[in-house]
Amino acid sequence: MPISLSVTEHVADVRLDRADKMNALDPAMFAAIADAIATLADTAGLRAVVLSGEGSAFCAGLDMVSMASGLGVGPGGGQDLGARTHGDANIFQHIAWGWRTLAVPVIAAVHGVAFGGGFQIMAGADIRIAHPATRMSIMEIKWGLVPDMGGIALWRTLVRDDVLRELTYTGREFSGEEAARLGFVTRLADDPLTEAMALAREIAGKSPDAVRGAKLLYNFAADGDGPQILAHETEEQMALLGSVNQIEAVTANMEKRVPDFRG
Repeated sequence: MPISLSVTEHVADVRLDRADKMNALDPAMFAAIADAIATLADTAGLRAVVLSGEGSAFCAGLDMVSMASGLGVGPGGGQDLGARTHGDANIFQHIAWGWRTLAVPVIAAVHGVAFGGGFQIMAGADIRIAHPATRMSIMEIKWGLVPDMGGIALWRTLVRDDVLRELTYTGREFSGEEAARLGFVTRLADDPLTEAMALAREIAGKSPDAVRGAKLLYNFAADGDGPQILAHETEEQMALLGSVNQIEAVTANMEKRVPDFRG
């Protein structure tokens, strides 16, 4: 299987697992990532997800052998890019955008390379922790293409418009260190996976209702205007006030103990 997935103590560990191909994207990988997102959406008690890549890379982007054969896209290819097969997205967009649709935070642990589609998948995470030497690129221009896996919709909340244009028009490679300065990466770490797991466990110890509500608000804020955001903020807060987990958060803090949240 090109993906491994396990859940321990409310935290999912998802790994791209084509190490011999630097986790490059082929049809089986696209399908496996979509299946993983669907599985996580239905996983009871889930509170956080860590997404990483096995071997020497996070994801090297599109598998060139698959690209040469058309990846099933275009005339006679059997894949209709215009078909909204996953909500607002097609299958290719979904494997990056789909992480944002999950109700719980997703943390990407990035190392080695994150090129093209891999860079867009990384952007789908709520939080991105990368090794400083990670090689990154919005690489699609190299193949005469535009980023088409949700990247622009995701990057626009992270990085200045003119910076995005420069990197998209040129396809130049940059480091994890530069990515952190620009805003693509949340923070740097020599061991991104260990850092991501520790952060996921910390988040899993908070009220799951409040964390899910916060993610919903941030997702909405990316597109909503001020009055709409204020209204949704109030709606989420009203749903939390007096709920079982909200009362437990207050009680545990008052009693100076670890909270025991439900769900």
